[in-house]
Amino acid sequence: MRPFDVQRYKGEWFEIMRLDHSFERGLTNVTATYTPRDDGSVGVLNRGFNRKNCRWKEADGRAVLQGARDTASLSVTFFWPFAGGYHVFALDQQDYSWALISGPSRSYLWILARQPDLPPEIRNRLVDQARGLGFPVDDLILVDQARGLGFPVDDLILVDHGKPDCAPDQSSSK
Repeated sequence: MRPFDVQRYKGEWFEIMRLDHSFERGLTNVTATYTPRDDGSVGVLNRGFNRKNCRWKEADGRAVLQGARDTASLSVTFFWPFAGGYHVFALDQQDYSWALISGPSRSYLWILARQPDLPPEIRNRLVDQARGLGFPVDDLILVDQARGLGFPVDDLILVDHGKPDCAPDQSSSK
């Protein structure tokens, strides 16, 4: 994706939809925070709430732009020496309010937004775009971001994670 401006991309993003993987399985209220560093890399903090053990799970990583600085293709490392691709292939160029991201293969897909919800027409358009590129969009999970939004959690979940034994407390960590 070009053009890409890491300074505009920085900050907190809410995970709206994803293809499920073991490292995120069962997590709700998932966010990713990107912080440009002085050395040109980008700090990555992924955070989600595990409703089974009532704890926040965090992964702190480092991303490096691959190729031109205005191209949204990065290599992300959470556990050295292993790195994975992070490729923004659709982005709201006007406001940087939503992004469509793939990993190193078509089995990794995320829809992120600056707010905890994305209007259905935008979400559907992004899903259709990913479908057209061969992603298994029928397996996408709508991530529970219902904290404080005023509607029932069960109305948002495509995959039933079960009733929570607790609720996310934004002040607690891990």
